[in-house]
Amino acid sequence: MTISLLGYGLTTRAIARTLGDGQTFFDDRTTEAWTDEQGNRILPSSTFDPNASDLEILTPSIPPHHPLLEKAHHAISEYDFFLGHDALGAPKNAASRPLTIWISGTNGKTTTTQMLTHLLQHKGAISGGNIGIPLADLDPSAPIWVLESSSYTLHHTRTASPDIYLLLPITPDHLNWHGSPEAYEADKLRPLLTMSEGELALVPKGLNLPETDAWVVEYDSIEFLADFFDIDPKQIDFRSAFLEDAMLALAVTRTLFDDVDYDRINVFTMDRHRQEKYTDTQGRLWINDSKATNVDATLKALDAYADQPIHLILGGDDKGVDLSPLMDKIATMDVTLYTVGSNNDKLMTMANERSIPAHSCHRIETAVQTIHTKRNDPSIALLSPAASSLDQFSSYAKRGDLFLKTIKDLTKI
Repeated sequence: MTISLLGYGLTTRAIARTLGDGQTFFDDRTTEAWTDEQGNRILPSSTFDPNASDLEILTPSIPPHHPLLEKAHHAISEYDFFLGHDALGAPKNAASRPLTIWISGTNGKTTTTQMLTHLLQHKGAISGGNIGIPLADLDPSAPIWVLESSSYTLHHTRTASPDIYLLLPITPDHLNWHGSPEAYEADKLRPLLTMSEGELALVPKGLNLPETDAWVVEYDSIEFLADFFDIDPKQIDFRSAFLEDAMLALAVTRTLFDDVDYDRINVFTMDRHRQEKYTDTQGRLWINDSKATNVDATLKALDAYADQPIHLILGGDDKGVDLSPLMDKIATMDVTLYTVGSNNDKLMTMANERSIPAHSCHRIETAVQTIHTKRNDPSIALLSPAASSLDQFSSYAKRGDLFLKTIKDLTKI
């Protein structure tokens, strides 16, 4: 069988290691053919010949109407390759296949994936997928795989199916990739198309659900989750959106093992750059929420600190998403805005239209310096950009690190 790997990315490189040296990639960034250290050939995308390929495995970020996909006859996702079904509908390697829990959503999927893996670690659970570990690098003998699943991966997946699908609340995101809010929602719900009777799909209420054989439970509040799964939120030491993440993770352990371990969830440590707290030498609280790359994440961060004055650093590459709901919310709160990034001027215009106190800063360092000279206690300084970092940084982590470094440099004794 001749296999073509579409895109020279983290996922496809891991698959190549599984297949063995000497695989063939087709990549947009390649203008002249070259060979990597494993003997793999990397060729320009334009040279792909579908008639010379029996199977195409793609990197998840390839958009739906990419020329490679339009030419490919047998394109499958990473999930299909490892967890899919054969032509007769039977699971591949069913005897040795781990139980899989797929977690998706606009915000919180990484945290919920980490929380659930933490809760199930004593059962042998490991995590992978969009969390940064390709399926090819996961231990196939592990009994449980907890997979953070991006909308990109779900869009390209056709035969693989989760044993449990956990969908966190969604708001329009990556619209330049999916094309419309409706297409984004449909891709988030795509796992329901292949799920079987008795398999749990826990999804937000009010979505346009496809026809499915899954056992679908629609939730709309922490109160619903508490009642339906018999979980006491008062025994959980998280607040706001993180409380919901914890409740959803515990709903899965309740379903699988009839177990709700409050002690175990309460010792879970949050990942960096997600409402990460730092108190400076003057006793002032700064919140690094650089991972808030869309409107919904920033709304949740604002809700968590709505009872205090907030100095909010906002901005970056907003990917064309409508920012009006966020700005309308800010206008009702005690928030002073500090705009940065490629949408700096747009944010300033929207702030002025709503009479929101705002400072045009363009860069993180300037925003921190301005807040440092203006803020009075009690108040919160919050970096929650509601935008991608890629206009000025290589990652949201680099953005968050610079935020914290600037604070420390300004406030060192």
